[in-house]
Amino acid sequence: MSEATILERLAVLGLELPPTARPVASYVPVRVVGGLAFVAGQIPLVDGEVRHPGHAGAEVSLDEAVEASRRCALQALAALREELGSLDRLARIVQVTVFVASAPGFNDQPKVANGASDLLVELLGDDGRHARAAVGVVELPLGAPVEVALVAEVSA
Repeated sequence: MSEATILERLAVLGLELPPTARPVASYVPVRVVGGLAFVAGQIPLVDGEVRHPGHAGAEVSLDEAVEASRRCALQALAALREELGSLDRLARIVQVTVFVASAPGFNDQPKVANGASDLLVELLGDDGRHARAAVGVVELPLGAPVEVALVAEVSA
């Protein structure tokens, strides 16, 4: 799928790729090995601030956590675009891992992860379908409610 098509689909949804988030620790945002791009975990940042800080099921509603998950997927695409020079090299999304900072008793991690998954499919069609894990955790960096990492197949 072409970058132009992805950007057009974003525009239809009223979205745009955010600025690429800079690492907050010792890692690189994307590492390409062979035909795969591994995107480091993205937390939902807007203007450098964590969007909806806290735990799903407590300070963060399910809808807010889903929105945060979508934001993380957008940031992952932005990181891919920066590393690859263009989303024209993006062949498909292979795997997505979604970590959800969860209050005790919160068990809707798959619904939160659907925010990222559904957006990727909206933007990429069948090339956005992927294997996935949705994991509840006690805490995430900077108090984020969600962190999304992904693996994408890319062309040379």
